[in-house]
Amino acid sequence: MNIIICATQVPFMRGGAEVHVEGLRDALLQSGHRVDIVALPFKWYPPSEILSSALAWRLLDLTEANGLPVDLVICTKFPTWAVKHPNKIAWVIHQHRQAYDLYGTPLSDFTNSAEDNEVRRRIAEIDRRGLGECKALFANSWNVARRLKESIGLEAEPLHVPITLAGLAVEAYDDFIFSVSRLDRAKRIDLLLDALALAGEPYKAVIAGEGPEAAPLRAKARRLGIEHRVTFPGRIDTDEVVSYYNRARAVYFCPVDEDFGLVTVEAFTAGKPVLTASDAGGVLELVTDGETGIVVEEANPEQLAVGIRRLLDDQSLARTLGVEARRRVRDIRWDRVVERLLADV
Repeated sequence: MNIIICATQVPFMRGGAEVHVEGLRDALLQSGHRVDIVALPFKWYPPSEILSSALAWRLLDLTEANGLPVDLVICTKFPTWAVKHPNKIAWVIHQHRQAYDLYGTPLSDFTNSAEDNEVRRRIAEIDRRGLGECKALFANSWNVARRLKESIGLEAEPLHVPITLAGLAVEAYDDFIFSVSRLDRAKRIDLLLDALALAGEPYKAVIAGEGPEAAPLRAKARRLGIEHRVTFPGRIDTDEVVSYYNRARAVYFCPVDEDFGLVTVEAFTAGKPVLTASDAGGVLELVTDGETGIVVEEANPEQLAVGIRRLLDDQSLARTLGVEARRRVRDIRWDRVVERLLADV
């Protein structure tokens, strides 16, 4: 088939959504289809710009391109599903969460003004109509499927996302915990720093990534007096990411109600347990306390410090958890994803 994957892109930003879309493209190409990604820039401020982004998708004609018919479009992130096409499916990475479950929290840009509430109402309308037009509806996790059901009443089949990183393997269980993600408030890297300070010597961490919290996190490490135990390599290439995964004792991944989180699958593929909390969302679909990682009941530094000590003090425990972790993700594969996505189209 001739397939277009619809994606939104915040210019100069790259994260799990981009990896998701590119991995899907490559898997479809490998299956023999002609595939391309169509991405439009997304701007969420002021709130009225969100509706303009949705309108841009609605006005696109993706029924043909350069004389070739487009047999299928696959929508991924709000507001891509506003696009019109007779054969449209969606594999939802997430809705515009600031209008739904994050509304009323510091992670949302929406106020309780009449104007903002009208935009929120329109976003829900766009979601119901656009996703309701899809011939098949998938979500990248049970967590995202639950949100869709609770917010707009639509059922989606959970379909976990495979990774694209190559070379992940168990090389060592060195004495540090690894974190790799965008450095923003939702990833709660600040809690890792507080936990390291409480854990004391000699516990160490490597915190990779960039984002708006990069400078504040470095400053916090200095204030806590732990800068000699924390490495901030910044944005690193894939070979370095793989090397850290392969050598770490464990991986810290404790975001706020994550959609799914490719970090978990990457860590598990490298045979490394994950330290997280009971409110981490989709992460908990794979991380089970005492089986594939450590899940603390409260996302606070005290409990996380206990988890750090347990993992970094006991290499045998980390190895045992890592073995089960590798087993748990062995069936999350791109060939299975392609087969399921295209089964009914």
